[in-house]
Amino acid sequence: MRTIRLLLEKEFRQIFRNKALLPMIFAMPLIQLIILPLAADYEVKNISISVVDHDHSSYSQKLISSITSSGYFKLIGYTSSYSEAIHLVEIDKADLVLEVPAGFEKNLVRENEQKLFIAINAINGVKAGLGGAYLNKIIANFNTDIQLQLIQPSRYNPVPVIDVVPTNWYNPFMNYKFFIVPGILAILVTMIGGYMCALNIVKEKEVGTIEQINVTPIKKIHFILGKLIPFWIIGIFVFTIGLVVVARLIYGIVPMGNIVLLYSFLSVYLVALLGFGLLISTYSETQQQAISVAFFFVMIFILMSGLFTSIDSMPDWAKVIAQLNPVTYFIEVMRMIVLKGSGFKDIKWHFVIVAIFAFVLNGWAILNYKKTT
Repeated sequence: MRTIRLLLEKEFRQIFRNKALLPMIFAMPLIQLIILPLAADYEVKNISISVVDHDHSSYSQKLISSITSSGYFKLIGYTSSYSEAIHLVEIDKADLVLEVPAGFEKNLVRENEQKLFIAINAINGVKAGLGGAYLNKIIANFNTDIQLQLIQPSRYNPVPVIDVVPTNWYNPFMNYKFFIVPGILAILVTMIGGYMCALNIVKEKEVGTIEQINVTPIKKIHFILGKLIPFWIIGIFVFTIGLVVVARLIYGIVPMGNIVLLYSFLSVYLVALLGFGLLISTYSETQQQAISVAFFFVMIFILMSGLFTSIDSMPDWAKVIAQLNPVTYFIEVMRMIVLKGSGFKDIKWHFVIVAIFAFVLNGWAILNYKKTT
């Protein structure tokens, strides 16, 4: 224990002596956690729409008002011809074009039907799909309101109607930040632990102190623990600040589940992650090599972890990679405990899988570290 204590004292002195490293460890993750959820939002708003109204009737005006007052659309063009409206799409000022034909109100009242033309800029497939769906829903609601107005009360014959009342569990107000903040916090802890730990042994190699350590009677496992424990403590500290200060005070996210269970999983996950960083460090000879390798894997971890896109929608080969990604399990557990209040029985297999990652990666790092005497 005395050997490990001396190694930890040395590591913490090196960390806090580096004035450029401290903001990267403590300040940058918190700033990113404050800013990123405000931008990483899949709820599409301010969709630019151009309207071509050939009817200029009260119904067409009510329809346009319904669209613009929904909060999702921004009217940027009220043109007299389709060519003018589509030109706004071509110069990337409009996302959708709605064309109201002449006789819209007359045909709707007399013949009980009318067609509208919608052109959608599909360069951004997500925005196009959601924008088209929003617009179709608004038009359908407008059509329902018109039908109710045109029905004569004396001729109205009530028919059975199915009334659907939805209940939103775990995120009642469907606030996207409640979904994304736990995931981003998991990613930031991953980046801090992965990058910093990957550079640790490499720095000793570059400055030449690794040779001095190699000729000491320190065991390999003591050396690895001395490199791992400081960043394990820092990872828990950064996570605590993000969860308590940023998530709770700024976004109002209060964990629904057992906080001890969350920290227990975090502790095992950090051991696995730091073992991965140490493994990279044992294979790399320079910090540039370590950063390049860590960046390669961290990008895969982020994009194939289910942070932004559902794993269920991925192809089969991508699902296999996601299952081999430790970040996937941490993000799932974060959302399960923080939002759903899940217990140990719900995440026990996540515990087992991450523990296997921790054992394999750290064992590999210890075996790969070549200590000479």
